[in-house]
Amino acid sequence: MTSEDRLHLLALCALPGVSWYAVARAALEPDGLERLLRGEQTEKSTEGEATAVAIREGLGELREHVDRARREVLAAEERVGAKLVTVLDEDYPANLRLIFNLPPFLFYRGELRRDDARSVAVVGTRKPSNEGVARGRKMASALVGEGVTVLSGLAAGIDTAAHEATLEAGGRTIAVTGTGILRTYPAENKQLAQRIAETGVIVSQFWPTQPPARHTFPRRNVVTSGMSQGTVVIEASKTSGAKMQARLALQHGKLAFLVESLVTSQPWAADYLEKYPRAVRVREVQEVIDRLRSPETVETVSEGRRQLALSL
Repeated sequence: MTSEDRLHLLALCALPGVSWYAVARAALEPDGLERLLRGEQTEKSTEGEATAVAIREGLGELREHVDRARREVLAAEERVGAKLVTVLDEDYPANLRLIFNLPPFLFYRGELRRDDARSVAVVGTRKPSNEGVARGRKMASALVGEGVTVLSGLAAGIDTAAHEATLEAGGRTIAVTGTGILRTYPAENKQLAQRIAETGVIVSQFWPTQPPARHTFPRRNVVTSGMSQGTVVIEASKTSGAKMQARLALQHGKLAFLVESLVTSQPWAADYLEKYPRAVRVREVQEVIDRLRSPETVETVSEGRRQLALSL
């Protein structure tokens, strides 16, 4: 994919009324990007049809959006050394390619690696108990001991504990942010973010200058689930974003690992275990490890999905 193709893909996402997920799916089809740029409908869904209409109505503004995309890509590179990867690039994360609501592009600081396909998200409330923090740290450290990449959302509370414990154990962690790559939220995690970028990777699915907003954090959860093979929930109320991510993991066909203390204290967690075969009660880390696939297996499935899309 050429740099101009990448800019055109970003520009399409800047058009009002366009579904980014529909753009990502359509771009994977044969000549998908070219058809999108002509405003042709590429999937028979309400979302796809609305996106095609929005593109046709906005084609006259596309050049200015390409110019904006160029400026933002350059700013991300010059200010924080961030890079851009799109759904059409081979180094797009393999796990993420398997979900239905995959983002069309990612900005990232650090290095994307193929062995990150063997990864697990560790998430929980922003206001955890002391026991919850200890459980999150123990889970992250144990996963590092098994060579697993630990993902989380850079939020206060359990997310911060998981990132810090992973770094202290000499492991690799990925922070999926709810802002653009040029921002850090919460601000007190700026130093932590820098440490993560040095040995792992920080990922954002937004324009580099995007500030935190109500809609950005649910979308962040989509990527955190999508980039992992499953999500471990440490502590989360029925209204928590961590519960939302467990639900997303199940919708993505991934695993929702619910720790024992969560199951016994939160009715929603016990309910998930009864309703969903891919919800797993976890008493020790080995119950997570035993269910993970190798990076090679994930790569094979991901590439097969990509080739199928391109051949349809």
